[in-house]
Amino acid sequence: MQDSSQTQLTWLHNMHNSTAETPHTIRQCNGISSPQPETSEFSTGVLVLLALLMVLLALVTILGNVLVILAFIMDRNLRHRSNYFFLNLAISDFAVGAFCIPLYIPYALTGTWHLGRGLCKLWLVMDYLLCTASVFNIVLISYDRFLSVTKAVSYRVQRGIMSNPIVKMVAIWVFAFLLYCPAILLWEYVAGCSTVQEGQCHAEFFDNWYFLLCASTLEFFVPLISVTYFNVHIFNNIQRRQRRGSIQDSEPPRSSSSSWRSCFMLKQGAPSSLEAEDSVSSSIRPKKESLVAESLSPSRANSVTPENDLSISFCARTRSKLHQDKKIAKSLAIIVCVFAICWAPYTLLMIIRGACQGTCVHNSLYDVTFWLLWLNSSLNPFLYPLCHDKFRMAFMKILCPKKFATLRSGSS
Repeated sequence: MQDSSQTQLTWLHNMHNSTAETPHTIRQCNGISSPQPETSEFSTGVLVLLALLMVLLALVTILGNVLVILAFIMDRNLRHRSNYFFLNLAISDFAVGAFCIPLYIPYALTGTWHLGRGLCKLWLVMDYLLCTASVFNIVLISYDRFLSVTKAVSYRVQRGIMSNPIVKMVAIWVFAFLLYCPAILLWEYVAGCSTVQEGQCHAEFFDNWYFLLCASTLEFFVPLISVTYFNVHIFNNIQRRQRRGSIQDSEPPRSSSSSWRSCFMLKQGAPSSLEAEDSVSSSIRPKKESLVAESLSPSRANSVTPENDLSISFCARTRSKLHQDKKIAKSLAIIVCVFAICWAPYTLLMIIRGACQGTCVHNSLYDVTFWLLWLNSSLNPFLYPLCHDKFRMAFMKILCPKKFATLRSGSS
């Protein structure tokens, strides 16, 4: 009787252990060959050099984006609606340098993930979320610049919830999360097995060509086409305004000519009145129309009056707006080109690698393209000064306060 009771207790103890382990254990998929954990193929000296470069990239990414965030906090002049999107981009890029790169460095050098499956999942979620948010932020910045250049008046008078930059910033993070993170967290439970072997850390869809193609279309190809479309329209808008301005400069002053009605007294490349109306506030229009009638008189055209002064100021503001739009277009084109160079190799190789189950792309080549993604996060802060003079001044205020004070006192 005692032996029977002991046997039952042993059986219950074994059943308890087996049921306790089941929820935490995901079986390996049969017939699927995942890459085996690799030992490093580099010498010690090369590993040390690679480690230093990786740490340097992480530091540059962190410090550069911290500088952008501090500039936004310290300088009120940067708190413009469109600049909030640069802040959102800096936050995502900062998190890449502070979290994603440091956790990946040991894995990249040793070929084995030593931090456990739970932290692997967290790292994957953060990496895909942050990189995707960075891409979507670039699209949002391009779209915002597109509206400010091509639809200046309607852009300034935007009202409602969609004009709130915070709403758009939150939407970016929501869309970025929905693209990859549910698949990262739930794929193995839906499939009933895992393709990730012990000592590895990659997404379950790593070799699923169909999912990678669909996700890459939304993450890279659609954003690339969108920002290209926005930039082409910005350049076309600027060229059209320049052509109208040059045509007006070559025309003789005639009372019926649109060039006479648009800043005739300032012939140095002023844009037309039609474009000027899109470049300055609509509140100036009634005053401008009264100036048109008065400027038709040659005697008044050459006289110095308050109305002529206002016309001169109007034309100067128009030329300044055109010059500012040119700088925006050039700097935005640089950001987009850097984005395409950093993302295109990884996206194409990821799709090819998924199609051939990892047999046609060398791991070293794939790793190089993978690091290009994070290089983009370190380059973005250095491109901000090209986009905005106010960013340049804010950086100088933080890094070189004495030089900033000297320039400020000299300008005043």
